[in-house]
Amino acid sequence: MINRILIRIRVIQIVYAWYQNRNKDLMQVEKELLLGLQKSYDLYFYFLLMMVEITNLYEKRVNTKMNKFLPTSEDLNPNLHLINNQFIKQLRNNNMLVKYLTERPLSWDANENFLKGILDTILASDTYKEYAQLEKPTYKDDKDFWRKSFKTFIYRNEELDDLLEDESIFWNDDIEIVQSFVHKTIKQFSKSEAENQPLLPMFNDEEDKEYAIKLLRETLLNELSYREQITHHAQNWDFERIAFMDVIIMQVAMAELYAFTSIPISVTLNEYIDIAKSYSTPKSSTFINGILDAVVTELRKDKTILKN
Repeated sequence: MINRILIRIRVIQIVYAWYQNRNKDLMQVEKELLLGLQKSYDLYFYFLLMMVEITNLYEKRVNTKMNKFLPTSEDLNPNLHLINNQFIKQLRNNNMLVKYLTERPLSWDANENFLKGILDTILASDTYKEYAQLEKPTYKDDKDFWRKSFKTFIYRNEELDDLLEDESIFWNDDIEIVQSFVHKTIKQFSKSEAENQPLLPMFNDEEDKEYAIKLLRETLLNELSYREQITHHAQNWDFERIAFMDVIIMQVAMAELYAFTSIPISVTLNEYIDIAKSYSTPKSSTFINGILDAVVTELRKDKTILKN
């Protein structure tokens, strides 16, 4: 689940913090990188748990109404599609989810009012009204309801984004990417897998974890070499006047160019230029593109350094 995009962003953040911190311990900063990536994985499970907790709130609301002193006919005959939703039942009992939450407890208790608001929004939506009118929803109906609801009411929800950013400093930049993985997970669920439905692993393979550590190490250990090249190619620019974040982004990009020759050059360039658009000044992407292009042109002259 932790893809190269998340890793690049997290490495840039860690490198930026490294230069702000006087106590420079490479082993410690590697631990901080892995902690940040672990927190991204926590967020994935936090979103999965969110759907279960919203369902629990609805069930609690239904039971409260049914047990009122003078319940109405509507109170006594609620629509139970949400409570009986087969996808949510499967998710609630999922072995990976249960195990993860046992080892790394996560809770929405402090944000119950927000979940109630999401529940109210869902219940007032056309998506729910169409779902509620189904006589006997199938597993596909149940799963499609939550797929649509997640994408419509949870994905890119600004209030939710603000709430999560307050919950963890590690989640500020992960929310949208992790939400896309949750949406992918919902689509992948199969009734036949029951509680053994596989969720996304933290890393696709050990290679991605090694990529994260190596990218961080290469960036920090080769600082002088990379910055000399930046200065060399930044004609008519005083190095001290270059935006610090631009320097960090180029430094990490150069570490990838040198240390990971199996990654296509175009992929590396495009990824870091996109990061610059989000994390630095309005003109940074153009400046960084020019510097990295010059670096690549020079590196291509030495085929032993750059193979692609």
